[in-house]
Amino acid sequence: MSASESAAVPASEHDVPAAPRAVAGVSMRELLAACAAAEAVSRPPLAPLREPGAERPSRAA
Repeated sequence: MSASESAAVPASEHDVPAAPRAVAGVSMRELLAACAAAEAVSRPPLAPLREPGAERPSRAA
């Protein structure tokens, strides 16, 4: 592209930000961590938790 052609292109098309900015002061890493934590606590456990050392209930026949 020659100098005359680049002058025809609006300046906004040449503007490229140096680095993405965090919106509202929250980084993508913090956002993803918050989403993962929220998902983890919003699901019930897969199996009921037993206390360590607790014996299994015996099956009555």
